[in-house]
Amino acid sequence: MIERLELEAFLTLAEELHFGRTAERLHVTTGRISQTIKKLERHIGAPLFDRTNRSVRLTPLGHRLNEDLRSGYDQIRAGLDRAIADVRTSHDALRVGFVGAAAGQVVHQARDLFAEREPDCAVYAHEAQVKDALTRLREGEVDVIVLSLPLPGPDLVIGPVLISEPRMLAAPAGHPLGRRTNVTMEDLADIPLLRLAGALPGDWPSDRWPERTPRGLPITGGPSFETFQEALQLIGAGHGACIVGAQVVRFYTRPDVAFVPFSDTPPIDWAPVWLKANNSPRIRAFARAAQEVANRIYLAATHP
Repeated sequence: MIERLELEAFLTLAEELHFGRTAERLHVTTGRISQTIKKLERHIGAPLFDRTNRSVRLTPLGHRLNEDLRSGYDQIRAGLDRAIADVRTSHDALRVGFVGAAAGQVVHQARDLFAEREPDCAVYAHEAQVKDALTRLREGEVDVIVLSLPLPGPDLVIGPVLISEPRMLAAPAGHPLGRRTNVTMEDLADIPLLRLAGALPGDWPSDRWPERTPRGLPITGGPSFETFQEALQLIGAGHGACIVGAQVVRFYTRPDVAFVPFSDTPPIDWAPVWLKANNSPRIRAFARAAQEVANRIYLAATHP
């Protein structure tokens, strides 16, 4: 089954015939576009583009595939755009996304506070997965989304930090690192680190799977995952480890995974994020409500 990025990368490259412009339009790296096109060509079994140092051209097969897919894709995009426009023009609504349990807790309580202040604006909360979170924001499926930092992209507005949590290593309970009271970044040379499926160096959130320790020792790449639950299953089965935030102790404990704090890393910060092109007063008002809620939640957690 063809993935959405494969479809969009192919159709956009068929228009632009330039990897850099295609990457700019889709808000990803040039390397990500190249990797995606190669994956699609492997899936089909033949080249779709002829590439030289000076030009990119569609092959005859690529021409035919472009013609077969274009009209259907344009109809789907037009239907989605109309639906999004209807929500924005016919109803006062705000669509808020979140990744992870802690962000979800803040978003749902902020929705209630926001509703008290702006009762004429409905707020719909949607959980997103790490793999597609930024895509959902950039394609207009959500207006604002609470994510972990740092985030790349000059098209983004980063709101106030809502959560700042220590980093921990999620390791198999039976691994020597899983029996430690704390770990350092140098210890990552001793265990494979899981990686997000399809992510390239520099993609968000690649600070969770560095390729080398601070002293330069190589870190082995472990299996890839698409959801956090998949990552926990892989870790519990002994296939590697993952850098996580301390919220895991509250929301994701399980007997086969140990969560060990780092002694030498900065915290993971979480913030609401939205597009500069959609920098509306209501989004900023929701971000303020989320900050108030987060302050209240974490003040209560530290002063029971």
